[in-house]
Amino acid sequence: MKKIIVPTDFSIQAENALRVAADMARENDGEIFLLHLLDLPLHLANNASSNLPEALFFMKLAKEKFDNLTSSDFLHGVTVHGDVETGATFSGIMDTVKRHNADLIVMGSHGTGGVKNMFVGSNAEKIVRNSEVPVLIVKERKKNLDVNNMVFATDLDPESAGALKQASEFAKKTKCKLHLLYVNTPSKFLPSKKAEAMVQQYLKNIDVEPTDYAIYNDYSIEEGVFNYTQDIQGDIIAVANHGPKGLSHFFNGSVSDDIVNHSALPVVTFRIK
Repeated sequence: MKKIIVPTDFSIQAENALRVAADMARENDGEIFLLHLLDLPLHLANNASSNLPEALFFMKLAKEKFDNLTSSDFLHGVTVHGDVETGATFSGIMDTVKRHNADLIVMGSHGTGGVKNMFVGSNAEKIVRNSEVPVLIVKERKKNLDVNNMVFATDLDPESAGALKQASEFAKKTKCKLHLLYVNTPSKFLPSKKAEAMVQQYLKNIDVEPTDYAIYNDYSIEEGVFNYTQDIQGDIIAVANHGPKGLSHFFNGSVSDDIVNHSALPVVTFRIK
């Protein structure tokens, strides 16, 4: 996590994400690429030359906010690059990731209303689904980044092995314990012995040794993930991302989105490659 992309809209949620990114950069001797994409009103974007004074006003206002943010005390000692740019938010962030060969995107979220309510609306959903690098979604800000226990929820599909390896590396860099979780639900119930055998088979050919693993019974996957994480006093939830098709199909359609949406804890997604 040497190169961290942090998009901002200057909201308190985006600031929370930047604070977390700053802690991570310090811990890993990394640097932050802060980005504000100014999506000008349609009439200005289409007629920039004839509306130059108004367009410059929006740019100047955004630039002032950006400069104030980068001079914040909590960024002291952290290398921060970036500036205000114009353009579409989703493509701009993806281009920035590629241009700097970034390791991680850290994004703020406006509470638990859903992925589509994150700081740039539906653009955030696109980023989570399409990003080739892990995406850390931050809801609230603690006094400092204190991650001790990370829960990686899995369907035990061999395809997700790559995501688990990425989660393991993330755990090492953040110095936290990695807990593998399989949620056993009434609709897809497995006897204990069979579930145990599946977990063992899943781990057999993966060069990852989680701190421990659990087969947790609950009424739904979402409830199981949240309840287990609470039981072990987890600090962060990790899930696999199948790319444009969505998060891991283990989550049965929209359940994965519900976990991202409704979790009060940070959620990090890892792309299956």
